[in-house]
Amino acid sequence: MVFQNNVLSGAGGSGTTVHTIDQSIRFNDDDSPFMSRTQQAGNQTTWTISCWVKIGNMPGSFTIWSVHTAYQSFAQIKSTTGLQFVVGNGSSSNSYHNLTRVFRDPSAWYHLVMVFDSTNAASSERARIYVNGERQLDFSNTGSWAKDYASNVNSTQTMYIGEQGTGGNHMDGYIAEFVQIDGQALGPSSFGEFNSSGIWIPKDISGLTFGTNGCHIDGRDASDLGDDESGNGNDFSTSGLGAHDQVLDSPTNNFATFNPLMTTDSDFEFSEGNLKLDMNTNNSWYVGAGASMSMSSGKWYWESYWNSGDSYTIWGILDTEQLHTLAGSGSSSIYALNFNGIQPNSSGTNDQYRQGQGGSAIATGQAGAPGGIWQFALDMDNKKMWLGYNGTYVGSGDPAGGTNETWSSTYIASSSYTPINQGYQISAHSILTYNFGQDSTFAGATTAGGNSDGNGIGNFKYSVPSGFKALCTKNLGS
Repeated sequence: MVFQNNVLSGAGGSGTTVHTIDQSIRFNDDDSPFMSRTQQAGNQTTWTISCWVKIGNMPGSFTIWSVHTAYQSFAQIKSTTGLQFVVGNGSSSNSYHNLTRVFRDPSAWYHLVMVFDSTNAASSERARIYVNGERQLDFSNTGSWAKDYASNVNSTQTMYIGEQGTGGNHMDGYIAEFVQIDGQALGPSSFGEFNSSGIWIPKDISGLTFGTNGCHIDGRDASDLGDDESGNGNDFSTSGLGAHDQVLDSPTNNFATFNPLMTTDSDFEFSEGNLKLDMNTNNSWYVGAGASMSMSSGKWYWESYWNSGDSYTIWGILDTEQLHTLAGSGSSSIYALNFNGIQPNSSGTNDQYRQGQGGSAIATGQAGAPGGIWQFALDMDNKKMWLGYNGTYVGSGDPAGGTNETWSSTYIASSSYTPINQGYQISAHSILTYNFGQDSTFAGATTAGGNSDGNGIGNFKYSVPSGFKALCTKNLGS
């Protein structure tokens, strides 16, 4: 698995989870998404903001929240300078903390707590940042606020989630459990705790006192993503967000996405929370990328919607070690390696599947086309894989019964595989959207399927074969 962060699964580590988060809100910066509400007069000297974040596009600068006035307050994740926490008064001054720590793991959920308390006698305690439960003290710039400094947070200005308030620096990725506390300086223990495996996990925050402008935005109502669950009724209006942006990916069940770090070429463009892939044509013939999770045992199922493109598009799996070797190499061919997958036929009448390095093209008997959905069922225990299209498996395949597999153990021979996508000799760039179980609408491209795996996890367009699972941390046991 391509993981680097100790909160990759949130609460999945020890199996002792008490509180679960069932969804998050996906922000796709191409849609200029944000939430907003006009605050009431509240406590401008003492407040806390907590949220969970999973990064999308990289590199980039993302606004998590802001109150935009002349001297603004905001929190941004910047690819080169880490988290910037700015507190201003809206009229004459602001100051900021810049973490030296950077956030570059798109496979992980991060928990951020930002505390402001200018009533504190100690100047070093007036603005505090916690990441995954730990106080952050290494700054490239250290802010300074006067005693009893009145910020524009909890003033009568507009609070934004996912935008700086100027129409720019939009969030790209996922936000879960956005909480604003008006009038209290709370530490991370109010929102999370370490489990027995040392993993930072969320706690139930429903018993907190939220204060005048306090809110709890968790996106549980897909038709009203900005609904405040604190009891205060401090609802946010939304722009650039739709019902399909409620996804099952969360800090307590982290789903696979595609990984911008696992790509062969910068031409590969990622969007919709790293589930939508645009294989551009600017520089190279070979533009490929791999997913954020790998499979070494068990049975796994995922889907891919073909938005648009030509015949030189490849879906499939690749030996994980080979993918890691290719990452960042530039213009390197997955096609020529030990890859197993589907490539549409140039005539559009009978698509082909390929197996093994330099393997011959074999007719599937199926003609795929943009608007169709390819299905993949991988059995790593018996080293077999099945290919399906729009609900029907190639060659009368039966993943549940283990028969008529598209690829046999002769070709599924490595110890670990990762889902991959590559454009090969692209003449017109291809666009595809994946579903590892978090969104069966494929970012609004089709209607939801509503099919879960045998563990009751995931939302797939088509029925999941018995015994196969969504690729996520609850199923991986991480």
